[in-house]
Amino acid sequence: MDMDTMDKYEILKKYFGYDSFREAQEALIDSILEGRDTLGIMPTGAGKSLCYQIPALLMDGITLVISPLISLMKDQVGSLNQAGIHAAFLNSSLTMNQYYKALSFARQGRYPIIYVAPERLVTEEFLDFALNSRIVMVAVDEAHCVSQWGQDFRPSYLKILEFVEKLPKRPIISAFTATATKEVRDDILDILQLQNPTVLTTGFDRNNLYFAVKTVKDRYKAVRDYLSQHKGESGIIYCLTRKHVEEVCERLMKEGFSVNRYHAGLSDEERRKNQDDFIYDRVQVICATSAFGMGIDKSNVRFVLHYGMPKNIESYYQEAGRAGRDGEPAECILYYAGQDVITNQYFIDYNQDNQELDELTRRFVMEKDQERLKKMTFYCFTNECLRDYILRYFGEYGANYCNKCSNCLTQFETVDVTGAARAILGCVESSRQRYGTTVIIDTLHGANTAKIRSYRMNENPYYGKLAKEPVYRLRKILQHLQVEEYLLVTNDEYAIVKLTVKSREILLENKEVKMKMAKEQEGEKAFGKKDKQGDKWGSKTGDKRSGSSKNMQRAAGIFGDSFGEEEENLFTKLRNLRTEIAREEKVPPYIVFSDKTLTHMCLLKPKTKEEMLKVSGVGEFKFEKYGERFLACIQSI
Repeated sequence: MDMDTMDKYEILKKYFGYDSFREAQEALIDSILEGRDTLGIMPTGAGKSLCYQIPALLMDGITLVISPLISLMKDQVGSLNQAGIHAAFLNSSLTMNQYYKALSFARQGRYPIIYVAPERLVTEEFLDFALNSRIVMVAVDEAHCVSQWGQDFRPSYLKILEFVEKLPKRPIISAFTATATKEVRDDILDILQLQNPTVLTTGFDRNNLYFAVKTVKDRYKAVRDYLSQHKGESGIIYCLTRKHVEEVCERLMKEGFSVNRYHAGLSDEERRKNQDDFIYDRVQVICATSAFGMGIDKSNVRFVLHYGMPKNIESYYQEAGRAGRDGEPAECILYYAGQDVITNQYFIDYNQDNQELDELTRRFVMEKDQERLKKMTFYCFTNECLRDYILRYFGEYGANYCNKCSNCLTQFETVDVTGAARAILGCVESSRQRYGTTVIIDTLHGANTAKIRSYRMNENPYYGKLAKEPVYRLRKILQHLQVEEYLLVTNDEYAIVKLTVKSREILLENKEVKMKMAKEQEGEKAFGKKDKQGDKWGSKTGDKRSGSSKNMQRAAGIFGDSFGEEEENLFTKLRNLRTEIAREEKVPPYIVFSDKTLTHMCLLKPKTKEEMLKVSGVGEFKFEKYGERFLACIQSI
């Protein structure tokens, strides 16, 4: 069947192996096919790429996909080529000879889809190609990069409109992003000048993800213990700095874990090798800075651990969202420490991406970055539902209870902390707002330290006023006052505690202050007490199942069945066959077939081509390439 005579359903099945579209995919595809500009806001793992790839295959001309991410381009083009679709990318990873060869093939019309970095759009060679080709659509991926309100503003994205205006005929413009607040969405519409667009937000919730925040004495031990309980599973550990990456990776390696590192300080060759080892399942865990993962479509990441707090909710949700892209349960755990705020403020103050902006714009972007950092800090403090906190940030409002985050699985009680709150604010006021959180808490607790005596805080009227309150509890109350904006803690090295306009409500207007406190012993919760998520999430302490067995239990749950010993053995055989094919084809295993597809094979146990094509993720093209080998493997048990 020729692609020119196929419809969207036939392309979906033949090349991508799916029988039906996911939520919103079909509406976005139809909008593009009707010739309308389109904006799709869909969470990571919701299938954004199909929304522009399928129309690109049905339209008469070339679709340019604008992306800032070399790794995404390589991954997407590899997947398309593996599915039998001609595609190419044009970016700085190519040599000049490779670039001109790809451009030559593009001129000949070999590629219906071409991925290109925004910087390339206005170069002389690329413009010459574009002005003499039939460009029918420009698809802008990671569209939030166009907005100064966004967490990842890239001035190069402003070149997109300049490029479009030079084309002899205006193409359809489609734009897609996983993380966009209302301000960012409006910016995308305005800056890209979308005309009468379809705007569709599918919702930001990733129902298969479990969220947790932990404040622990020893972050390394917490991470090591987690890995010990999840051996055989694929995961990412994000660190704030290269130094942390090196330290954590080296210690984990010495303890025998399958782990490697990734950060901008490594050579291009080492970064490429380490990334490939992770993608190709030669290494189970990658320890990395935020430089890693953008555009990596590895479907079987079972956990994302943050060894420190990112600088904003957008970055956190995007990084955490690299877990569970196959729809199976996965865990996202953030290990927080107060120093993280100072580290992130340093990154904001010395952001090299902002240096080329004019002074007014640079200050605007910095202020927005500081506001986002504050919201991220509050995420680490809140006792409310963590999922709901994230969704509210993006403008979605739910029930404030998900039963799939550490807060929802902790028993809380509402406690009146008015007396303590007044004492904290009174201490800040009487000390003329000059000291940090530690000094304020030590003063209230009546600590007899050299620092307290040198600051003469032992003479403060509130000295020892809350001596009977545990320090951890005072810290919790102070954090609650921050979240409710009765206090402000500066983001500099000294973290000075300041009053706000709302402080008078407690100091002068006798406002009551109530907050949620965990019923269990707070010290246990804060320093490593196990979560109560249970077997459903496969992380209960003492769970001795192998990583592969846990993965299969999760995957089987999607189809409403459970695995027996026969299915487990078959899954192992199918995975070994997939690895063998991946090595032959020189592609990552998940590009051959995902774990979810192998699981479905184990459940259906197809014996014929017709039965195999009923497996989710098996299309005709892939069946023709190696379907018979999988059928033979299934029949061999």
